[in-house]
Amino acid sequence: MDGYDPASFPPFAVTVDIVLLTVAESLEVLVIRRGSEPFAGRLALPGGFVLSDEAVDAAARRELAEESGLSAAELPGVHLEQLATFGSVDRDPRMRVVSVGYLGLTRSRPAPVAGSDAIEAMWLPVTDALAADLAFDHRQILDAAVERVRAKLEYTTLATSLVDADFTLGELHRIYEIVWGVTIDLANFRRKVLATD
Repeated sequence: MDGYDPASFPPFAVTVDIVLLTVAESLEVLVIRRGSEPFAGRLALPGGFVLSDEAVDAAARRELAEESGLSAAELPGVHLEQLATFGSVDRDPRMRVVSVGYLGLTRSRPAPVAGSDAIEAMWLPVTDALAADLAFDHRQILDAAVERVRAKLEYTTLATSLVDADFTLGELHRIYEIVWGVTIDLANFRRKVLATD
């Protein structure tokens, strides 16, 4: 490629940030406490840099395994989808960093394992995580993920990824109420679900 000089473009990095949600008594999200700068000691979403020989989706699965406690056998059962790209110029004080956000849903609630740059990993109610002083732009990413999952429950069967393969309508009803944060009339819910293919 004559005339092309990659050094004429400023370098930047790509990261992945994962919003892994589950339902317990409330909608919960996996967070870590950062062990290093920037934002040492602050809560953040699990994630990290995409390696030079790694696809972005592979990086998301690697980071999820490192910081969630999910085993390789459990990962195929996790619903994982790209959420959005976050690229504010000042989102990372180290350098120009663009992050690909991911939304993950799991019905299991593994004991989280802190990854290499974290001192702690834990499940928190989403409301508590949103009230915390999250690192980077992770509040924006978490907001987008919660909005996405609530919207997708309207027009997909995504809620079934949060229950066992065999489930009752009552269990599914509970998932909808917890994710949406509202009380749903059970009779109307039953009619709607039973009318779904």
